[in-house]
Amino acid sequence: MKYKQIIPCIRLKDRNVTPEDILQMDNMGADGVFLIEESNDVGEEFIIKLIKAVCDASDIALTVQRHYQRLEDVKKILYAGAAHVAMDVVSSADFHLMDEVSARFGKEKILAWIPETQSVTNALVDAVKESGAGACIAAANDLSAFMLYHMPVFPVVSANTAEGCKDFLKTEDVHGVVSEYFSGSDFDLMGLKVDLAAYDIPTNRFESAIPFSEFKLNSDGLIPVVTQEYKTGKVLMVAYMNEEAFNETIRSGRMTYWSRSRRELWKKGETSGHCQYVKSLDIDCDKDTILAKVIQIGAACHTGNESCFFTNLTTRDYNAVNPMTIFDQVMATILERKEHPKEGSYTNYLFDKGIDKILKKVGEEATEIVIAAKNPDSDELKYEICDFLYHMMVLMAERDVTWKEITRELAERH
Repeated sequence: MKYKQIIPCIRLKDRNVTPEDILQMDNMGADGVFLIEESNDVGEEFIIKLIKAVCDASDIALTVQRHYQRLEDVKKILYAGAAHVAMDVVSSADFHLMDEVSARFGKEKILAWIPETQSVTNALVDAVKESGAGACIAAANDLSAFMLYHMPVFPVVSANTAEGCKDFLKTEDVHGVVSEYFSGSDFDLMGLKVDLAAYDIPTNRFESAIPFSEFKLNSDGLIPVVTQEYKTGKVLMVAYMNEEAFNETIRSGRMTYWSRSRRELWKKGETSGHCQYVKSLDIDCDKDTILAKVIQIGAACHTGNESCFFTNLTTRDYNAVNPMTIFDQVMATILERKEHPKEGSYTNYLFDKGIDKILKKVGEEATEIVIAAKNPDSDELKYEICDFLYHMMVLMAERDVTWKEITRELAERH
């Protein structure tokens, strides 16, 4: 199914946006975020740091509008992790640059930016379509030129209700709507998507594949819910849902339980701010227990602990190393040393010596791998690979490269 996208818009002014602002929109159900820097006074360095911080913590698609002048300017934004760039279409130089970017990165990475000060003519839309842009973001009420050329468009709207958005979204070539009204911290993005469903407009929202009536409930009419952190798999808590709590969780995308002690709905984090945002809900083979994978904000437990399961009863020694997360754990330690130096730390010695020393060690360790590979004893190769990976991670930390950026790039090459 082709979903219509709901995209908050933020104007970057005086560095007024934090990564947490954007991550909150992602948690609340945004399908992307459109960042506008029309005056180019915020600065490339700030924007790149903002993009990297967001993309390191989230998969939200960022589209960044700036007055790009060179391919290098676009490359920096895309390499930082932005999903798209929104490029001006004012002069012939803009169209030439768009052609160049399209040839290098593909038209799906480019949106043409048409602000409200620019008239939308048939000739303009025709030129944009031929230039290599994959779609347009347009602050225009008249979309007839886009329809004429079947140019995908995201209109910038001044509405914040389903009634105000529906006529745009019912148009075939409109792939979504963009609005500054969607970016408020208290705006109910998931609620808007539910309201749009009443107009038969498909959006990316939660819908249960099995009705609650088919669940097997306990004697109180409740179903237990095991809640996990979606990335680490750590079990955070166990609570219960009735049908009302389940329906509200599906509607809002926020974990909502039934409090057995208070006999009322309990939207997690409503008073503490420690919300849980749904990533997925699964039910077991007997349909009597739900597994919820969530983004946890703050602590899950009322005691302030990350998880309610912090009291060990008994343990038999075992290897608790998780091979899927070890790189992240080592990198976290390296970054901690960078941020908070420790006396006698070899990692801090490398950071103090600087990039040339780090590069020298990476080169030395790479050579040691080559030498060890000629040795029939594979243990030596194992040790040298570990040394190389450690020094490579120090280099990554020095140059602000994350594992998420590396894995994303590898996935795109696969």
